[in-house]
Amino acid sequence: MSDDSDLVESRRQKLNELRRRGIAYPNDFDRSDFAEELHARYGDSSKEALESEAVGVKIAGRIMLRRVMGKASFITLQDGSQQIQCYLKQQDLGEASYTEFDELYDRGDIVGVTGTMMRTNKGELTVHASEIVLLTKSLQPLPEKYHGISDQELKYRLRYVDLIMSDASRAVFRARSQVISTIRRFFDARQFLEVETPMMHPIPGGASARPFTTHHNSLDMELYLRIAPELYLKRLVVGGFERVYEISRVFRNEGLSSRHNPEFTMLEFYQAYATYEDAMALTQELLRDVVVTVAGSSVIEFQDQQIDFGKPMGRVDMSEAVANEMGVSLEVLGDPAGISKVAEAASVKVDPDWGVGKTLEALFEARVEKTLIAPTFVTGHPAEVSPLSRKNDLHPEFTDRFELFIAGREIANGFSELNDPEDQADRFRIQAEKLSLGDTEAMHFDADYIKALEYGLPPTAGEGIGIDRLVMLVTNSPSIRDVLLFPQMRSRKD
Repeated sequence: MSDDSDLVESRRQKLNELRRRGIAYPNDFDRSDFAEELHARYGDSSKEALESEAVGVKIAGRIMLRRVMGKASFITLQDGSQQIQCYLKQQDLGEASYTEFDELYDRGDIVGVTGTMMRTNKGELTVHASEIVLLTKSLQPLPEKYHGISDQELKYRLRYVDLIMSDASRAVFRARSQVISTIRRFFDARQFLEVETPMMHPIPGGASARPFTTHHNSLDMELYLRIAPELYLKRLVVGGFERVYEISRVFRNEGLSSRHNPEFTMLEFYQAYATYEDAMALTQELLRDVVVTVAGSSVIEFQDQQIDFGKPMGRVDMSEAVANEMGVSLEVLGDPAGISKVAEAASVKVDPDWGVGKTLEALFEARVEKTLIAPTFVTGHPAEVSPLSRKNDLHPEFTDRFELFIAGREIANGFSELNDPEDQADRFRIQAEKLSLGDTEAMHFDADYIKALEYGLPPTAGEGIGIDRLVMLVTNSPSIRDVLLFPQMRSRKD
């Protein structure tokens, strides 16, 4: 992208002239029309019909194309909805106004145009201008029209320029907004209450992740940016709000990658008197609704893979999936020495302090996760790595928990909630011990949450769904940065 200092200086001089004339940055143009509406309303009107109707319009937007041809010119105007062409003629604008346009206006400037609808001899719907006013002078030149920003990193750093230049980028973020609005309608229609819970927590909890820390000066206390809203939402279920959801920003002090950003958006919902089986059924219904609404079909393409949300989602047990992938028996995976040998043979790094459950999870993440392309619920998560999940009645070393994988990546995590306060306290103690030994992702002991459970949490199912990864799927975006308006970036060296 060009940052030519001579071009910038030329534009500054033009701005100075506008200031001298007392007409820089006016704020009195009353727009009444949008490009998209004009195309919809008059797109089928003939040249003769438009001439006879002489429909008056007032539009405003950015000059994306500028063609000066002596005493007549064309500009392409882009507003928040679409682009439309405008025809400027010295005879109609007056010599002074047309000369001002010719000498002081540039591509990228924001203007207001008053005129009537017409159709050119080539058939293009156009606004025939009777007046044009410069509303905002663009001091930085836009990238070359047909190539936009070719540097992908620069797109992320200068998202505002990317949005000006790229129809595709604007479409992604419109789709993102549609995903969120569809989710809200889905849950509102099912009597879920949307709530807001704190973003600053005295104790981080609700997930196994490293938190960001901050300090409240007046209270002289350390606080943590939330890694999940889970424990506060379940407090609300204790309080009698039996169906709640929150679409929230969460923060995890972890690395950057095509799938990870330290600040991201999460949907979490909780339903009393429901199980993880109910949550899986609801999830399938929700995602089908989102995909069909946003993409227009239950079948989407993501990175050369077709994914069908119209079919029942698959289901696989974690232990069985690892056993099949590694070619070993379930008995081997249940034996500490046996599973350690399997991990060593697969070159999967294992900490000596890990139990069988943590090692099983590591094998799954390394060898199985990437193979799950079609939507698949993975069940049978070890209790060792599920400190907030209810233990399975028949196999208490595992929990009533699932994760949903699509295109080889985790999209959702849900479970039947652990509502036994004594069991939860024991698991918090184990987590707190791990934290004291240096595990930065282990949970703290949350005494207030235990007290809430002692008042009684009804049987409940809950789930978290990563909004950013869901948007990646429905927009066929390979990186999480493509669906975040302002992703976190490393500091520039220059």
